[in-house]
Amino acid sequence: MQRPTIEQLKELRKFANELELQYVDAAIAHKNNYGRAAASLGKARSSLRDSINKLAGTAAKHGFAPEQGLTHPTPPGFEVKKTSTLYDADGEIRLQWQIINQEVEGAKKALAAFAEAASESLKREKPIPPPKGVIGDLLNLYVITDYHIGMRSWPDETGDDWDTDIAEDMLYRWFASAIKAAPKAHTAIFGQIGDFLHYDGLEAVTPASRHVLDADTRYQKLVRVAIRAIRRIVRELLKNHEHVHLIMADANHDESGSAWLRELLHALYDEEPRVTVDRSADTYYCYEWGLTSLFFHHGHKRKPELVDTVFAQKFREVFGRTKHAYGHMGHYHHEKTLETNLMIVRQHRTLAAKDAYASRAGYLSGRSADVVTYHKEYGEVGRISLSPEMI
Repeated sequence: MQRPTIEQLKELRKFANELELQYVDAAIAHKNNYGRAAASLGKARSSLRDSINKLAGTAAKHGFAPEQGLTHPTPPGFEVKKTSTLYDADGEIRLQWQIINQEVEGAKKALAAFAEAASESLKREKPIPPPKGVIGDLLNLYVITDYHIGMRSWPDETGDDWDTDIAEDMLYRWFASAIKAAPKAHTAIFGQIGDFLHYDGLEAVTPASRHVLDADTRYQKLVRVAIRAIRRIVRELLKNHEHVHLIMADANHDESGSAWLRELLHALYDEEPRVTVDRSADTYYCYEWGLTSLFFHHGHKRKPELVDTVFAQKFREVFGRTKHAYGHMGHYHHEKTLETNLMIVRQHRTLAAKDAYASRAGYLSGRSADVVTYHKEYGEVGRISLSPEMI
């Protein structure tokens, strides 16, 4: 593929995702020297080249490919379906026709699948009597991250078996064990901190980079299982806690999935005063519990070493009022705990099996999920880690 000029690179910026933008800006800054640009980012030259070539293909779908005579980008939300070009005897373009389609067609189909799946049981949850004997100063945080419902893992390839049915069954069994093992706290947070769904539409690819994923089911079934599982888990949590708070964090595998989950759950529980849902459209979340503050971010935008200042800045008032601060993250699938000058940041494991990509790359972290208990005055007072073998 012909290398874009500096001016063309500037135009390509309009079509770039976050990573592609870094590569393009580096190429522009180093006057289109791919070797120097890649070195400035600590990346391989081939990675930068391939990313820019892929970006050029994306731009072409949206009507911008100067080497092919396409210089009129489509309006936002549209992409080129077909192009017809008439050349004169000297090879110059005389006429050109473009047929464009709405880019959102795939999203509409995904939304229709979601609506059909949700309509089966979209009845408001009615209030149920609160439990007796809860401990008023305690909160249990049930952390689920990178659960990847809809992923397929073949044991001959990865050493683990995983599909949608296994994922649903394990989630129920884990929560049953976790609720039984944890103290009867006043409040429960279902802290689902990202990548609950393995993919985000009718195509089994990541939304931004469009990496092809190992999938075992259709999107409609994935949606159906997610809704059914969360409703069942919330009912169990309500039997053991006075108040249940739901966090469905934004993440890189299910950007739109997390959005519709938040809104759906808010609608489902609008008649149940003992359930609250964090509907924030941001990718950072917070919950205040007495002198204890809890912060959440998947980890796809900010690393554990740098996230504490983001939490403190975004939730300045909560951070200022509280004495004990804790950040919770996922994304990397392995456990790590950092104590900074501002807070303790914990990166959590996942219960899910490895996929082929992780297995081949040698990412072989253990599998577990935590229940962390917090006191209003003293901060963290207990933690229970449950692995698949234990449940």
